[in-house]
Order: sequence, then structure tokens, then C-alpha cells
Amino acid sequence: MARKALITILALWLCTANAQAQDTSGSDPIGSAVIPPDVVMSHQQEIGLSDAQRNAIQTDVQNAQQRFMPEQWKLAAAMEKFAAILRQSHVDQAKASAQLDAVLDLERRIKHTQITLMIEVKNELTPAQQAIAHQIVAAGRH
Repeated sequence: MARKALITILALWLCTANAQAQDTSGSDPIGSAVIPPDVVMSHQQEIGLSDAQRNAIQTDVQNAQQRFMPEQWKLAAAMEKFAAILRQSHVDQAKASAQLDAVLDLERRIKHTQITLMIEVKNELTPAQQAIAHQIVAAGRH
């Protein structure tokens, strides 16, 4: 019984800490600093994208997709395995923890690829083009 109470308290503490750590204004400090490639490619003329920039961004996207897709498939398999472990009537905590680490590592690698791509896209744009792209995102026209 004491163990269940401890787990409940820990879970509540984690939820509270997570809620306090989130910015209540709803802003995304990372998302507002980078530019998604789909925004740039969907608004090429408005942004004033040159052929060289377009080609460079397309190459960046293709390279990211080559890294992203295998990781996405591995993540799906890892999540399925993790769910199977958790569905057991008695969960082997060591196995669950190890599988959770595997899932989180894959998620980290995927996020790293996504952020790297958005940095590459941003670096292809001039400051004026970046400003236009940020306006498009802020207006919700992506």
C-alpha cells in the first residue's frame, strides 16, 4: 500500500513539475526560432526563394528523410514492444525501463534530425526571407 501511495505521489509531482516547466503563454521558444521546410517550400515565391536556395533545401530535406524514415520505423517497433511489456499482468520493471530508454533514444534521434533540418533551412535563407517566413508561420498560413 505504501508503495502505491509513493508511486501516486511521484506521478503527481512529475505532472506538477511538468506543468510548471511549460511556458504558460503557449509560445514555443525553439519553434519560433527555426523555420519548417514545408513553410518555405509552400511559399517559395512570397519568400523570394532562388533556384539555388530551393535546390539546397530540397537536398537538405532528402538527406533528412533518409535518416528520419528508418528511425521512424524503429520507433514504431520499439513502441509496440514497450506496450507489450506494459500490458503484462506483472511488469518486469527492468525490461520496461530498458525499453523506455530505447524508445526515448529513438525519439531523441528523430527530434535531432528534425531540428537539424530546420536549422539548415533557416541558414539557407537571408534575414529578410526569414522574417517573411516567420510572418507566414505567425499568421498560421503554413
